[in-house]
Amino acid sequence: MTPNLLDYDLPGLTGYFAELGEKPFRAKQVMRWMHHFGAADFDAMSDLAKSLREKLKQVALITPPSMMTEQASSDGTRKWLLDAGNQNGVETVYIPDGTRGTLCVSSQVGCALECTFCSTGRQGFNRNLSVAEIIGQVWYANHALGRDPKGERVISNVVMMGMGEPLANYANVVTALNIMLDDNAYGLSRRRVTVSTSGIVPAMDRLREDCPVALAVSLHAPNDALRNEIVPINQKYPLAELMAACQRYLERAPRDFITFEYVMLDGVNDTPAHARQLIELVREVPCKFNLIPFNPFPNSGYRSSRFDAIHRFRDLLVQAGHVVTTRKTRGEDIDAACGQLAGQVQDKTKRTLRRIEVIR
Repeated sequence: MTPNLLDYDLPGLTGYFAELGEKPFRAKQVMRWMHHFGAADFDAMSDLAKSLREKLKQVALITPPSMMTEQASSDGTRKWLLDAGNQNGVETVYIPDGTRGTLCVSSQVGCALECTFCSTGRQGFNRNLSVAEIIGQVWYANHALGRDPKGERVISNVVMMGMGEPLANYANVVTALNIMLDDNAYGLSRRRVTVSTSGIVPAMDRLREDCPVALAVSLHAPNDALRNEIVPINQKYPLAELMAACQRYLERAPRDFITFEYVMLDGVNDTPAHARQLIELVREVPCKFNLIPFNPFPNSGYRSSRFDAIHRFRDLLVQAGHVVTTRKTRGEDIDAACGQLAGQVQDKTKRTLRRIEVIR
């Protein structure tokens, strides 16, 4: 199969060019053309020798994902459904907020973890995305959004919070992260790239060693009994193990805290008693909380917590000394808000947790 050069980070691309008998600096040149300048045509790479350009046209491709649909929200949020082949599509969301522009990137076609409040989880799971399909979302968004009036890219932050569980597609996600961080590609700070996980503990430990970036944990419940119900992976990695993994991760993390994401579900996890349990749970973990009003989708079975319940919950956490933000609901009118991404998934799992491939 002809290689897609978007699948390679710099070490991988350097190795590929060595196989072609080319020097390492050629890999850096091609990385810059692909990611700095968004080139998908070898003829555009004007500082490469013509003979090399001709060779590359014979042996390699640069194939970013193609767009199936695009939607724009009244609040400036943009969502793209990108083609993942075989009638599958994954969603990528851009969220502007003042001088900050955040791109929410997917890692899988669907998700096998079946968190009960998440639209993606209701769709089932088809497959992991390749490196080219993950980093291709950044490539495509940069191409679609262009640059600001000063010539700067408008994407300042990337969050792996789209469709899928990033740490269940570990190797491809880490390679894509390396490209995001590489100065020859997107040059993002480790503090500005966030991986969100539901809590695959062994993979959290590997990420700490291989590519420590900012970490967000989809917590959503303060005790094992409730979390077992709404975040089923907790049955394999319960809260005591998860909190210990968070403490270990902070030994090498670019930030000195873990972000705990907590979706607010009316009458399910939003009472003062839940808040007090949560305070006790994280007592030994430096953290901040991101409270997320539940974003409805058809037949979810849940309602968002009332504003007064969210405020009461937040106040209890703040009184205990925690930094707490309440996430703005963005892109809800185009189903681009947190928990609403569904894409287009041909489910292969028949929604059974037994077939999750857990990183060991």
